Amino acid sequence: MNIDRELFYKEFVRRESNTFRAPYDPELEFYSVIKSGNVAKTRELCKESLLDKPGLGTLSEDYLQNIKYHFVITAALVARYCIEGGMELSVSYGLSDFYIQKADKCKTPQEVADLHPVMCLDYARRMRNLRKKKVCSRHVANCIDYIYDHLHTRITAASLAKFAGLNPSYLSRLFKNETGYTISEYIQARKIDTAKNMLAYSDHSPSQIASILSFPSQSYFTEVFRNRTGMTPLRYRMQYFRKTEIGK
Repeated sequence: MNIDRELFYKEFVRRESNTFRAPYDPELEFYSVIKSGNVAKTRELCKESLLDKPGLGTLSEDYLQNIKYHFVITAALVARYCIEGGMELSVSYGLSDFYIQKADKCKTPQEVADLHPVMCLDYARRMRNLRKKKVCSRHVANCIDYIYDHLHTRITAASLAKFAGLNPSYLSRLFKNETGYTISEYIQARKIDTAKNMLAYSDHSPSQIASILSFPSQSYFTEVFRNRTGMTPLRYRMQYFRKTEIGK
């Protein structure tokens, strides 16, 4: 079951299905992934070249200019989402302006397409670092990265301490002091964040999500989800399934 769970989780992180690459889906998943700071998934979603994306509208009869216009749209939306995620307005828009200016200097559509993943990964890495901005020690920063990469497993203070090479009691105190959360609280919160994303942007059922994220049972998953969001997983899906956050 551990192997199956890991495969399911990696399938979500490394989505290759066309289900999530339909013309309307960038607003549904792509920008939210960057906003969440999920670097691995951003990298996977960027494997599809901007030149190959289906359904790109014609904003200019000049092909190069058309690709540049779509790049600008992407930059504007990424900036907006990241501001909603906690990035400072001046930083986000400054970064957007920087990449738009670089795109404007591109001489070929391929140069614009090559710049696209660079920009998206830059934003994703910055958003990932935001969640660690209060973290001072290398040990806790590494533990946070480990947690995000292993949400499909059962992570305990003991297993995390073994990974960090620290005494469990010492790591627990260090983690609490630097993040404001206990290790278990932090892991639970990140799993629920991921569950919310899966409910909104995947077709996995609540029971599958509970299993993928290594909750001991669906009932426990539902209880934790309700406590943290104020609604059941099914209610959350009904309200947020494939809905863009822009315009809220």
